[in-house]
Amino acid sequence: MQYSQKEIKKGIKVHKIDTDKFKTNLIAVFLTTRLTRENVTKNAMISTILRRGSKNMTSQEEISKQMEEMYGASFDCGLDKTGDNQILKFYIENVNDDFIPEHEENMLKNAIQKLLEIVFNPYIENGEFKKEYIDQEKNNIKQKIEGKIDNKARYALNRCIEEMYKNEPFGLFKFGYIEDLEKIDGKNLYEYYKKLIKECKIDIFVSGILPENIEEIIEQNENISNLEDRNPDYIMPSILDRKTNQKENIVNESMDVTQGKLVLGLDISLENENQKYETLLYNNILGGTANSKLFQNVREKANLAYVASSSYSRQKNNIFINCGIEIANYDKALDIVKKQIEDMKKGDFSEEDIKNAKKGIISTINLIDDEQDTAITYYFGQELSEHKIEPDEYKQKIEKIQKEDIVKIANSVSINTIYFLKD
Repeated sequence: MQYSQKEIKKGIKVHKIDTDKFKTNLIAVFLTTRLTRENVTKNAMISTILRRGSKNMTSQEEISKQMEEMYGASFDCGLDKTGDNQILKFYIENVNDDFIPEHEENMLKNAIQKLLEIVFNPYIENGEFKKEYIDQEKNNIKQKIEGKIDNKARYALNRCIEEMYKNEPFGLFKFGYIEDLEKIDGKNLYEYYKKLIKECKIDIFVSGILPENIEEIIEQNENISNLEDRNPDYIMPSILDRKTNQKENIVNESMDVTQGKLVLGLDISLENENQKYETLLYNNILGGTANSKLFQNVREKANLAYVASSSYSRQKNNIFINCGIEIANYDKALDIVKKQIEDMKKGDFSEEDIKNAKKGIISTINLIDDEQDTAITYYFGQELSEHKIEPDEYKQKIEKIQKEDIVKIANSVSINTIYFLKD
């Protein structure tokens, strides 16, 4: 796997991942913009309305037909919240030209053309998005917003984040809000779409067996030629953006649940970029694996939790501890969770724990080039980082970490919010 990037216009980059491990090409377009209450719902709508049709493929049925004619290519789209940014994602996966008959047209170029048309030249009627499509997608987004309570574990995590980041971008729900959805129509959404395309950060990824002139193919595409240079409106995260809370914020919420959901949001104060890698190890030992302190002590030994784990949000320097518990066991479970945090501060973990944590992280890094979308996700994550790093250097940084580095991280950790969903 060989990675390179080129800025073809200010704020617009092409990322090339040359790999011969697959019989497919994967093409992705990511639109990155600042996350705001004003625009979060509009972005959610745009991520779905663009899949409904483009200038020359005026319906989902037509897009599907075109994909089928390209030897069963597939189109997909999605929406992410990454730190204080919202990412609109669009993908086409198609068979590589090396595996189709020679007389066929350039399938890679054709797939790129189709994807760029979907994103940058949408289907418009009378200067606005089609009313039928708008109404249908508003209903779909409304169902997603209303359905956020269906997965109670995910809901509890979102609520903890919302409480930690009240009135801040990271606290917003990525699909937006029903009251804002009601204000959207085909005209004002199209006006916002044009503003978004003019101002957002644009990253175009192409993975597979690629021709040398792939950047030129994209640069010369009509939809890209029509784009202007921009100073992209997005947030580059910094380890100096530290969120600290002097007092634990305790939030209890009641709902019709049979199992309690306990989520702790932890703040981490970092002094330099390398400490992000040390925090990864800290998180793995605390709750990132089945060998972790949370899993072993809260779930296995004390038998207080069905689930006990932690995850590290690198964009915001937070760790979130998630436990599914019997509601009556709240106090006991919380005490043992807090004990694991305190034990980490005291260095109460072994060299074997460190070795296993390193092994787990390095195994994950080794898998980056095993899936095309994983490699794209990795390099896009690097694009949204202050300090870019190749996988081999990433592994070297992990290997160098010592116990005292992890203890130092442990002593910079504090509990910001304790959220409990109960009956």
